[in-house]
Amino acid sequence: MITHEVTQAMVPMEDGRQFPVRRIFCIGKNYADHVVEMGDDPRKVPPVFFTKPADAACTDQIIPFPPATENLHYEGELVVALGAGGTDLSERDARAAIFGYACGCDLTRRDLQAAAKDAGAPWDLAKALDNGAMLGLIRPHTGLLREGSLTLSVNGTERQSANLNAMIWSVPEIIAKLSGFFALKPGDLIFTGTPSGVGPLQRGDYVAVEIADLPPLRFSLAP
Repeated sequence: MITHEVTQAMVPMEDGRQFPVRRIFCIGKNYADHVVEMGDDPRKVPPVFFTKPADAACTDQIIPFPPATENLHYEGELVVALGAGGTDLSERDARAAIFGYACGCDLTRRDLQAAAKDAGAPWDLAKALDNGAMLGLIRPHTGLLREGSLTLSVNGTERQSANLNAMIWSVPEIIAKLSGFFALKPGDLIFTGTPSGVGPLQRGDYVAVEIADLPPLRFSLAP
């Protein structure tokens, strides 16, 4: 089906406003237990950055199961929304660039990612999928979330649990490092990594992500 509509990706905020999404950045392997889970040594893994298209941001309560995969995985994450940007930011300036936070779930076509890794190819087909950046409501908050529980459950069963203070790279460190590669700007979203416990999702599954006292993320995959 052909479509002609051009839209700006927008994400609702807790206060009723809309947050315009410019770009979506993600960091991989930011919790030591997840690094081990993926078969690597956390002492030797540098920050792994990748991107998703802005329109991958999704707050729908029900989404279709993505095509071209037999192994879709969930990854519960803290998401940082930027209200300012720049290049080569110090950690102090990086902290000042934070606009707010949200619960997120990075959806991954794990089978396609594994094939890409084996071939030494980019992860785009695995990570840049439609609705692949699930988000709860953004809470404007200029402070720094240093700690707080992160949990993800599937059909009421907890699958992931960690504290934000277990991140290898803190939020200001992530922003500062990213600003050495990209000119960050207001509207950027940063998925800050997932703890261990990632696993597959099936059609009809119900996913819930809760982080500290942020508005929870809840969504289902269509049967």
